[in-house]
Amino acid sequence: MSLANIKKGDKVVIIGGGFAGLQLTKKLSKADLKIMLVDKQNHHQFQPLFYQVASGRLEPSSISFPFRKIFQKSKNIDFRMADIVKILPEENKLMTAYDRSISYDHLVIATGCKTNFFGNKEISENAFSMKTTQESIDIRNKILFSFEKEIFARPEDKQAWMNIIIVGAGPTGVELSGAFAELKNNVLPKDYHNIDFSKFNIILLEGSKNTLNNMSEESKTASRKYLEKMGVIVKTETLLTSYDGNMAILNTREQIPTKNVIWAAGVTGNIIDGLKQEDILRNRYVVDRLNKLKSFDNIYALGDIAYMETPKYPHGHPQVANVAINQAKNLGRNILKVLQNKENQLKEYEYNDLGMMATIGKHKAVVELPFWKFKGPLAWYVWMFLHLMLILSVRNKLVIFFNWAWSYTTRDTSLRLITNIDYKKEKVTDY
Repeated sequence: MSLANIKKGDKVVIIGGGFAGLQLTKKLSKADLKIMLVDKQNHHQFQPLFYQVASGRLEPSSISFPFRKIFQKSKNIDFRMADIVKILPEENKLMTAYDRSISYDHLVIATGCKTNFFGNKEISENAFSMKTTQESIDIRNKILFSFEKEIFARPEDKQAWMNIIIVGAGPTGVELSGAFAELKNNVLPKDYHNIDFSKFNIILLEGSKNTLNNMSEESKTASRKYLEKMGVIVKTETLLTSYDGNMAILNTREQIPTKNVIWAAGVTGNIIDGLKQEDILRNRYVVDRLNKLKSFDNIYALGDIAYMETPKYPHGHPQVANVAINQAKNLGRNILKVLQNKENQLKEYEYNDLGMMATIGKHKAVVELPFWKFKGPLAWYVWMFLHLMLILSVRNKLVIFFNWAWSYTTRDTSLRLITNIDYKKEKVTDY
């Protein structure tokens, strides 16, 4: 098992600037290689805090980092804003959505995941997903606009604007539900004196028996207890079967009128056309322990899009940030060793699970470390500290800390702007 014969001066193209792509680019920033990072966005997005943008707690700029700013001092790194639609491995070439080509000597695919609607086209067309900063902004706009719309709505239509359904009770769904519950309890009644917020329903749907189903029994129980105490309606063993933009129908045959459904129920790999079908399993690229695709000597995959079987993880690694970051670090170290003619020192990857965590609200969180499980205020502070440390720039750390401190002391947030509303589409009546 070895890496391709990577030579000094070779061009390495990295598709995707998420946790894996960004980490590898940084690792190779001083190597004698030509690095090109390609992404559809011009910025890195800190996905764990998307829900705080969606609930008006943080500005999008606080968790978004322009690639050209990050690498402005790295002369061997270039950036291209492009959507890669096809890989031509025989030609060592990539094709963009605008029929432009990018050549490479070595290719690293780190395209991550997209929302998985499990083939339900109607739901995909009418529900919100939350995989980009822009989608988080769209959710914030629509949720806040719903209360403006409710004021003018006919009596029989009002409740549809006051029901929010969140599908999927993993960390994203739980954290988003908790954030909206805090808005309902502490913020929105101060802004909208003529709305009865006892009729504002936050409904969390989960197909399994528990919230946070991948965590321990203690965390499952605690998270559900926290949510229900905050006023969230939790429906487990319940599926959303259809949603046309106005009515949600559940597998229990219950019908809920709603204008707002947020889908947080699953992800699937962002596969790019062009590679062999035998290199794809479960919508992920099959890689060896060095993250190299088995059919190619110069193509690699990292993070959520990589399917790697190991003794500890015979069915592939979990699609979490720690896997992506550490696979990228390992590949980066191995590439540097090849450049130093130390190929006999290459290290295979194995994931050491550092634990899981989720926050539900102020002083409400669950943390599971390999050696300790705990919940409550301490877990909440640990969650905040660790996420703050992962933010890239000192400036953004300070901005986020200030916003959190302000929200903590005042139980309020001033980040409630509504932008880019299509008034014709929403049929807003004249004021």
